[in-house]
Amino acid sequence: MSNIAVVFHSGYGHTQRMAQAVAEGAGAQLVPIDAEGNLPDNGWETLNTADAILMGSPTYMGSVSWQFKKFADASSKPWFGQAWKDKIFAGFTNSATMNGDKLSTLHYLFTLAMQHGGIWVGTGMMPANTKAAQRNDINYVGSFCGAMAQSPSDSGPDEMLPGDLETARLFGKRVAEVAARVRG
Repeated sequence: MSNIAVVFHSGYGHTQRMAQAVAEGAGAQLVPIDAEGNLPDNGWETLNTADAILMGSPTYMGSVSWQFKKFADASSKPWFGQAWKDKIFAGFTNSATMNGDKLSTLHYLFTLAMQHGGIWVGTGMMPANTKAAQRNDINYVGSFCGAMAQSPSDSGPDEMLPGDLETARLFGKRVAEVAARVRG
């Protein structure tokens, strides 16, 4: 089994619920970024020793939260020594609207992973895009490059749709399977 970490920031709890679902699927350890943009005491060590790093942030104004950006900027220290080169990476995000420019956030996470010399893993899921599709179906939001969820601005984290959370769980499972194959 691979050693997997899920580093994430969550402003209102929705992205944390996604992170928990991703971690459940991947058998991963959570590394939360706090409200000031800092990792827990063992956070950097957890990421440095991980075989795979899944990154999550809410989409705010078309990109990651400032707290996640602070973490990303601080990751220049492992970048300088190429400490994360050839690790498996993947990303996930949530926003209030169906589109919400979530793809911009996933592209940001992808670029960060590529700067670290990482290997990116997408969802590997077909979208729920037929006339019979229901909002609670797996990958209803229809993302290939990372997991996406949508939570109305007036809903709490406990109201997230099971389909979005199951998409996140299956995404985490896929990343773990890829990491195990790469690790060999």
